[in-house]
Amino acid sequence: MSVQNQQIFVQSTGRTDIIDLTEQVSGALRDSFVQNGAVTLFIPGSTAALTTIEFESGVVKDLKKAIDRIAPENMYYEHNERWGDGNGYSHVRAALIGPSLHIPVVEGKMTLGTWQQIVLLDFDNRPRERRIVIQISGE
Repeated sequence: MSVQNQQIFVQSTGRTDIIDLTEQVSGALRDSFVQNGAVTLFIPGSTAALTTIEFESGVVKDLKKAIDRIAPENMYYEHNERWGDGNGYSHVRAALIGPSLHIPVVEGKMTLGTWQQIVLLDFDNRPRERRIVIQISGE
């Protein structure tokens, strides 16, 4: 059993920017030579999240609208009172979706569904360079 750690970096625009990471994560898995095991992804920070969706423009727009209904940007957030940075909504959104993913690997491939891609959601109110930690374990 081996455990390998890698990182990828992406530039986001913020404001519920949704970025497809599937190819980069697949590349990291190929480089690892792991055939059976798991890929775990984690994003450090409290204003971004990771999930899977069908990365298609309609679904992306639908997800953004759903997130806006759940935690609207223009609501009152106590976080904004304390820090004055106006991104209270981004912390709530990120907490609801979560900072990590765990994907089984079988015969050298992630077990993603046909229309399922790995995405980063950056909710902050400004552009950011985001670091995603990839841990690949298996044999």
